[in-house]
Amino acid sequence: MSLFVFPRWANKTRQLAGLFLSTAPIYVIGLVWYGASPKTTDVGYQPKQPVPYSHQLHAGQMGMDCRYCHNTVEKAAHAAVPPTATCMNCHSKVWTTSPKLAPVRDSYASGLPVEWIKVHDLPDYAYFNHSAHVTRGVGCVTCHDRVDQMEEVYQAQPLSMSWCLDCHRHPEPNLRPPSEVTNMTWKAPNGDPEAYGAKLRAENHINPPTDCSTCHR
Repeated sequence: MSLFVFPRWANKTRQLAGLFLSTAPIYVIGLVWYGASPKTTDVGYQPKQPVPYSHQLHAGQMGMDCRYCHNTVEKAAHAAVPPTATCMNCHSKVWTTSPKLAPVRDSYASGLPVEWIKVHDLPDYAYFNHSAHVTRGVGCVTCHDRVDQMEEVYQAQPLSMSWCLDCHRHPEPNLRPPSEVTNMTWKAPNGDPEAYGAKLRAENHINPPTDCSTCHR
């Protein structure tokens, strides 16, 4: 009776198996950590809207102030989505037969709202107050980036907990006079946003909280 003899290289399979078993958990954890992070899953999110509204045209070329449409940002937690009547203030006279605006005209006639799709949608367990940030000089561009250059709005920042905490711990680069919060092209007058922000922080006693209850209520 002949004995089955494994080839010599088979002796290395134990070491290879050990190496695989020791590194596999690290690989899986890293994959899940990166794959499930907001930076991976949310940045670049750009849903198709029922109306091809161009921020580049309205906020950029025409210079419309963000607050004309999002008129609650200075008073409420949420930035209001404009009602159809706001759109029709202009479009009852401009581009009145454009097929792209048919959903707006239908909404105005029926009284039913246009079903806009939310782009920057925080989890229900996270509380964010627009007015608390805007009235203290955090510009729209900080969280939403240069929407005045976006044909279609997309999510440019991760809006993750760590991203928010970084700003709460070090808000200086993101501070400006409250009168300039909607100015997408604003620059610090001294050319140093860090130093200028530190000055504003001291003058306005801005001390963002970092305890859990700030955002998780």
